[in-house]
This record gives sequence, structure tokens and C-alpha cells, in this order.
Amino acid sequence: MFGTHDSALFVLSGLLLNVTPGPDTLYIVGRSTTQGWRAGAVAALGIGAGIFVHIVAAAAGLSALLAASASAFMVVKLAGAAYLVYVGVSLLRSPIPSAAGALAPAPASLTKVFVQGFLTNVLNPKVALFFLAFLPQFVDPAAPSKAAAFLFLGAVFNLNGTLWNLFVAWSSAGVGRGLMRNARFSIWFNRCVGALLVVLGVRLALSRD
Repeated sequence: MFGTHDSALFVLSGLLLNVTPGPDTLYIVGRSTTQGWRAGAVAALGIGAGIFVHIVAAAAGLSALLAASASAFMVVKLAGAAYLVYVGVSLLRSPIPSAAGALAPAPASLTKVFVQGFLTNVLNPKVALFFLAFLPQFVDPAAPSKAAAFLFLGAVFNLNGTLWNLFVAWSSAGVGRGLMRNARFSIWFNRCVGALLVVLGVRLALSRD
């Protein structure tokens, strides 16, 4: 269909890749656990929007340009790493509970949650290179429009990934519903997620590939 082949293998491979934890999963878990299902779902949709940018870039050949230019790759990689660190630090700056107790940290607006999810994904150049390496394996060499095949495969991958991320948001919200009633736990959970995002940002910045 649309110049593709081995659709079942593509869907299975995509699902296995989607369930592998990464910065996107961590961000969704953090938002849904501390702010509930709606925030987690919005984070998942923001990440899905970011993935569409990579899909269109792969179809247009921009990902190939990124892979060919070491300087362009470095700029995008450092921007993505800096943004992960920024989001992590913002979570680390949760207020310290007083001895008498403290209110849970103020929830971020859904717009902010969406934008952060979008930028966390779109500024990760490894996602762009992943689509450039993964999608062509399922494009028929004789396809009349390879761009259309790229877009079709990317849409299928993103749909499955978004459904998985929505499930992660729902399950995380269920777990966090009772735990987040404790203000101290909510604050320190935010800090743990923030610290992990900082670590992932630093690892991205220092990675050689």
C-alpha cells in the first residue's frame, strides 16, 4: 500500500520501538503522574506533533541533510540537550516542603505541557536519524512516490506510538492519583523526573553519534 512492503513486520517493529522507554516516555509519566490523565494525554499529543515534524523532514530529505552535515547535527543536538536540561531544571526547582507541610507544586498549563512535549521530541536529532534509517527499509524501491510512502509509514508509526503513549499516560495517572495527594511526594517526584531529564540532556550533549 502506497509503495510500501512488509506492513505487518513494520507495525510489529514500530510497536517494540515505541514501548522502549526514553525522554518522551519519561516526560509523559512525569506529567500524568503529577497532573493527571489530561496533562499526560496532552503531553503525548505534543510528542506526536513533534514526530510529525520528523516524518515530514524525512519525506522531504531534510533528515538526510542533517545526517550529512556534522555542524547542523551538532547544533540541533545541543539545542535538544539544552532544552531537556531546561525542562529538568524547571522541575527540580519545585518548592521545598516546610515542616508544617506544603501545597503541591502549581500545575503547568496544558498549553505549556503540549509545547514542552513537542520541543522535547522535535529538538532530538536522533529521532530524525531514526526515521531516516528505519522507514526506507519498508519503502518499495519501485514506489511511484517515495515521499508518499514515507508519509504513510510515518503516520502509521505515529498513530501506534501515540496510542501507546496515551496508555502510558492513563496508567501513570491511575498510579499517581493516590500518591499525588501527598504534597511532599509530589514535589520530590517532580524532582526525580527533573534530575533524570537533566541526565538525559547531558548524555545527549556528550554523545558522539
